[in-house]
Amino acid sequence: MTTSTILTCLAIGIVSGVVAALCGVGGGVVMVPAFVFFLKLPHKTAVATSLAIIIPTALMATTQNAKHGYVEWKVAAITAVSASIFAYFGAGWLKSMSNETLTRIFGTILVVFGARMLLQGKA
Repeated sequence: MTTSTILTCLAIGIVSGVVAALCGVGGGVVMVPAFVFFLKLPHKTAVATSLAIIIPTALMATTQNAKHGYVEWKVAAITAVSASIFAYFGAGWLKSMSNETLTRIFGTILVVFGARMLLQGKA
């Protein structure tokens, strides 16, 4: 891995870590497009790599948030069970979709939710 690639990965990590901690997006909103654009990774690889990074990122942010009493543990537990089950199936669907389709789905979700948040001032 080149020095330039290492520095790019560090920069993506810094930005995505801050965004994940402040916005609760797990960093994927930053990482996936950054991996595709800056590191030229295929969308499927960017998604899989981003998901591998979310676990340590979420653990670090959750540690801080739990100390301050911000975590709704019952909501987290119930949602984690359903998200985990369906993430397993979603990862299976990933292999059947083209990178282009995944990019369009990802972009549409970002635009729809982003516009809603901007217009309504809430998630």
